[in-house]
Amino acid sequence: MSADELLVEALRLSRAQRARVAEELLSSLEEADEAVVDAWADELVRRSRDVAAGRVAAVPWSTARAEILRELGRRRASRAAS
Repeated sequence: MSADELLVEALRLSRAQRARVAEELLSSLEEADEAVVDAWADELVRRSRDVAAGRVAAVPWSTARAEILRELGRRRASRAAS
């Protein structure tokens, strides 16, 4: 099966199925960069220590999610207006 034939078949899938296929395809293109992995591990350790030491306060997921959604909405509105 050619890439074009596969694409035609994939476009016949439901939206959820296409999203899953897209996610898997994009994931297959990612290469783990050890420097990035190490940097994120260090950052997670630093943040965990900050929380444990009381230097920062945790935010409930519901609050964080609401803030993220508000910011995304603001950015989308700004992009649509331009």
